[in-house]
Amino acid sequence: MSVRVQQEAFDYGAECAAFAAQPGSAGAVVTFCGIVRDNDGTLRGMEIEHYPGMTERALARIEAEARTRWSLTDALIIHRHGPLMPGEMIMMVATASRHRAEAFAAAEFLMDYLKSRAPFWKKEQTAEGAAWVAARDEDEDALGRW
Repeated sequence: MSVRVQQEAFDYGAECAAFAAQPGSAGAVVTFCGIVRDNDGTLRGMEIEHYPGMTERALARIEAEARTRWSLTDALIIHRHGPLMPGEMIMMVATASRHRAEAFAAAEFLMDYLKSRAPFWKKEQTAEGAAWVAARDEDEDALGRW
């Protein structure tokens, strides 16, 4: 079980391979990677801010909650901060369990939490200037199912 908050880019393929290669009783591994998207072709970049220490503790708590809700053999959360460009990876979630249903559910739970409750603040840079990214209703609605 691991939580990493980092500025450095990560190798998604290598992270997935290392996660899946761990010995244990897992019969299913689910991974997800979030990418900076440019919806309308105007995004120059994004800055992700967080409070060190507070963020890691919050992510560790939600990862621990996922382990109590589902029978996971392992879980991984990686989330980047700092300046990011369109197409760069922001975050990764991986879950492992004996059966796929639990791995999928836990991964979705973690992704919904990261999208709506994790203590990160995103500022988008466009030709018009910088603007903080507001919470979206659909992200809050997705969290409500848990």
